[in-house]
Amino acid sequence: MPDQVIQEDAHLRRVVRIVALLNLGYFALEFAVARTVGSVSLFADSVDFLEDAAVNLLILAALRWSTRSRARLGMALALILLVPGIATLWTAWAKFNIPVAPDPLPLVITGLGALAVNLACAFTLARHRHHGGSLTRAAFLSARNDALANVAIIAAGLMTAALWHSAWPDLIVGLGIALMNADAAREVWQAARQEHRAVV
Repeated sequence: MPDQVIQEDAHLRRVVRIVALLNLGYFALEFAVARTVGSVSLFADSVDFLEDAAVNLLILAALRWSTRSRARLGMALALILLVPGIATLWTAWAKFNIPVAPDPLPLVITGLGALAVNLACAFTLARHRHHGGSLTRAAFLSARNDALANVAIIAAGLMTAALWHSAWPDLIVGLGIALMNADAAREVWQAARQEHRAVV
């Protein structure tokens, strides 16, 4: 194996380890805030942070595997990416029944923190998104989509504070996060299938 490839693999492992720890740490914070203020969007995003931590830890374990094994795990990760969406739908259903608007200030502040974490993860992973196949692509897509979701969370908080004191902005953003995760799952599944076909 060329020295450059070995160095890239070692650097990618360090990057993935850092990203996993960042996601795990912010999951705990955002989940606590979501439960306190009753926010569907923060709940969806916190579950997504936990899923991202799990994905990156799986990537870390699988980087030494063969291309075929990584492709198979990539297909499994595509299914894992659907978990936050399912959890969000469940939480949104409960919110429909009791439509109380969340406190907008914690929503905005927590959304800003999540945005900072996800942008850091996305920029860190961007240079490696084509190295490591569908696994690294899964991590990059997830961080990128999460950053977009965080902008929407911040907007929902500002709208709730200034224009429309209602549960609906939070609910709409939460459901949007679920749709983004479904689309990311589709992209990862397709990339993993292509890898698998290439080595069969």
